[in-house]
This record gives sequence, structure tokens and C-alpha cells, in this order.
Amino acid sequence: MTSTAAEVLRLLTVRGETLAVAESLTGGLVAADLAAVPGASKAFRGSVTAYATDLKRDVLGVDATLLDQRGAVDPQVAAQMAVGARKVLGADWGIATTGVAGPEPQDGQPVGTVFVAVDGPQSASGEGVLGGKVVALRLNGSRTEIRMESVRSVLALLLEQLVGELTENERAQDTEQNGGF
Repeated sequence: MTSTAAEVLRLLTVRGETLAVAESLTGGLVAADLAAVPGASKAFRGSVTAYATDLKRDVLGVDATLLDQRGAVDPQVAAQMAVGARKVLGADWGIATTGVAGPEPQDGQPVGTVFVAVDGPQSASGEGVLGGKVVALRLNGSRTEIRMESVRSVLALLLEQLVGELTENERAQDTEQNGGF
């Protein structure tokens, strides 16, 4: 269990919001990290481990043409996976991982190429998505190290989005619930 997973779940619980996960290269590690946190079920809805490209298309709704033209290791694929996780699992927030952990390159991308994405609820005005963001990573290390850093990175990206979205009222409520800290 990581402190980032615990903090993400704490903030989601304070906000009354939920999270869904779509994973490829991490193969369920993000979901396992979240589920290891006591009380995770208050905010964590579940995950889809779409290791195969056809599952990204058929389960998560990633555009077939995009997958055919660019392959599964692509920033738009990551973004669409996060959106798909939100929709399929009925959550406020979705996060996704896709990339190449090795040992061989994939879809013309070298080992260590990773895309992590977050998709969040619409703003009150209905204009755009609050938390929509994709980050490209170029990671070094073993297959295990690349996968673990991908987990850390996607949770850190979500945490950054959640903290950035807190309103003053939520900050006050959060502070009060945590003994003034």
C-alpha cells in the first residue's frame, strides 16, 4: 500500500466521489494498490485490466481506427481508456495506464514508453473536463521497475488533479475532519 493511494482515496471520500481504473501494462497493480487501503470501497469502484488491444476497443470503447493506426501505446488511447473506465464502471474519476514494460518494443515504441491518464467530472458550468490529462513517461529499469513507476505516476497524477480541484469549502471541511492539519 502506498501513501499516495491512501491520500487519493481519502480525498475522494471527502468529496463523495468515486474512482475507476483501466490498466494495460500495469496488469492490475494500480487496482491492487488502491484495494490495499482500508476502507477503499468507499471510493474505489473497480478496474478493467485490458491487456489485450481488442479489450481496449470492445470493453473500454477505445476508437478502433486509433488502435489500428497508432497501436495501444499512445496518449489518445490512454485518455480514451480513462474515459472508458469512468463510463463502464460508473465512476466520477477514471485513470489509465498503457505502455511498454518490456522486454521487447511494442507498436513501434521502445521499452519504457508509458502514458498515464486521468479523466474527471465536468465542471459546474458544463464546460470541459476538470481532470482530463495525459502524461507521457520515458522510464528506465527492469520490467518490474517500469510497471511500479507507472503505478506511482498515475496515482500521483490523479492526486495532483484532485488537490488542484479542491474548493475553499472542501479544503476547510477536509482540514476540520483531519484535526486542523
